Amino acid sequence: MILSVIIPCYNEINTINAIIDAVISSPYPNKEIIIVDDCSSDGTTQKLKNEIEPSGIVSKVLYHKINQGKGAALRTGIKAATGDIVIIQDADMEYDPNEYSRLVEPIINNKADVVFGSRFLGGDAHRVLYFWHRVGNGLLTLLSNMVTNLNLTDMETCYKVFKRDIIQGISIEENRFGFEPEITIKLAKLHCRIYEVGISYYGRTYEEGKKIGWKDGVRAIYCIIKYSRSK
Repeated sequence: MILSVIIPCYNEINTINAIIDAVISSPYPNKEIIIVDDCSSDGTTQKLKNEIEPSGIVSKVLYHKINQGKGAALRTGIKAATGDIVIIQDADMEYDPNEYSRLVEPIINNKADVVFGSRFLGGDAHRVLYFWHRVGNGLLTLLSNMVTNLNLTDMETCYKVFKRDIIQGISIEENRFGFEPEITIKLAKLHCRIYEVGISYYGRTYEEGKKIGWKDGVRAIYCIIKYSRSK
């Protein structure tokens, strides 16, 4: 089965080469790598156009003419995917592509339609960082579980893996980090078989380039309310 790896990218000039190398060398053999540059302003776009795209080491590089947000980049990348399975991979090196085989296994074994990689399950390595981020993540996951009747431990995780026909059949409306609660609620309404797999997490600080902020948390609460009420 072919795995489509969607890499949304915004101002990641310091990590883009490393994440591409890590994805290429990851143990899952059959991969389609799709990078979506969300109008980067730090030289990432030029690196992609002048070095990475001409080298042919990735399958597709897509460009936004204006910055729209992670959700918009994912919408573009998912639409372009042709693999059997789709996985989301951030470009910031916080998540380890060496764990792909574990993440896709429940789908390959026909036990799951969707897999979430949880940072709060299992005994894998986790960088110790922001207390209030952990509290906020727990609150958003709790609120999401209350409206979906799921028992997820990490709704906000980057690592979400889907059967391609399922994710391409969902209309993604959110342009920024509201993608996470939106897609979780819509998957629950489709009664998808959802599994969680414990993953490692190498978080970074704001000084190192972390982008999500408190406004995104407020938007996530709004999204939980909005999509739980929609048909």
